[in-house]
Amino acid sequence: MLTPQAATADPPVVGIDVSKALLDLYCDTGAEALRVANCQTEFAALVERLRELAPARIVVEASGGYETPLVTALATAGLPVCLVNPKRVRDFARGLGQLAKTDRLDAQVLARYGRLAQPALYQLREAESLDLTALLLRRRQLVEMQTAEENRLGVAPPAVARDLREHLRFLARRIARSDDELRRRLRETQLWRRRDEVLQSVPGVGPVTSLTLLALLPELGRLSHKEVAALVGVAPHARESGRWRGERHCSGGRAGVRSVLYMAALTAARSNATLKAFYRRLRAAGKPAKVALIATARKLLVILNAMVRDDTLWRGEVTTST
Repeated sequence: MLTPQAATADPPVVGIDVSKALLDLYCDTGAEALRVANCQTEFAALVERLRELAPARIVVEASGGYETPLVTALATAGLPVCLVNPKRVRDFARGLGQLAKTDRLDAQVLARYGRLAQPALYQLREAESLDLTALLLRRRQLVEMQTAEENRLGVAPPAVARDLREHLRFLARRIARSDDELRRRLRETQLWRRRDEVLQSVPGVGPVTSLTLLALLPELGRLSHKEVAALVGVAPHARESGRWRGERHCSGGRAGVRSVLYMAALTAARSNATLKAFYRRLRAAGKPAKVALIATARKLLVILNAMVRDDTLWRGEVTTST
């Protein structure tokens, strides 16, 4: 059972491993563990236990959506919950030499990760924002299914081609309905309408890019240009050792945002005078096309971040400090 620590002890860090049916908790200062059911009826009692502990952080990793009700309940209760990338936690465990993997061991690793890495606290999002995210993710799933079926149709024998065409027509209707629902929700929220207007005022940024940023990057406008670039995964990381200087690479971040931003950069490099000139300067300096496009995507993101921060429509170059 989890118990409060002495007043002189450091505030504990709690790791919670989430599965479909169970929650495994581990408190790092007390070396105590607890297992409870992952259901709404257990959350009230769990919140009270965690309040008694007064933890510095409660660390939960993204688990395909199974963690969402728990994280929402903890954040609503004002507890310091952190939602972390499972890949980073797994790499951290390997770095510790922890190769075994069970739910209880994972909870311990999460607590240790929270103690050392001190990840940022989760910011509670409004129900409307969560709905928008879910709708956008569903649209992406439909588009991925559509692409897969189109690829199959290209090599399909006549026996299945008709079925594939019928499914493609169905998917096209579903995607159109999804777009209509996303636009309707956007119109109903004044803040989103204004931010959508700001984002789409930039040449190269269309409805899909704007919706993706609104739903999957709610931090836009609240972070510095370096922080937002790192969060999305378009900030190159140095690779150096002694006198050796390797190529810098981008990694991590929010892949869904990054892929859409990359496509927007492709358009902006042709239609946006500021970003077109920036892209051409990089190419003239000998940068490969992909490197130049990633740099253009980063510059586009930094500009959008500043515009949302200042609630300013596109007027050419934008101040991107802080």
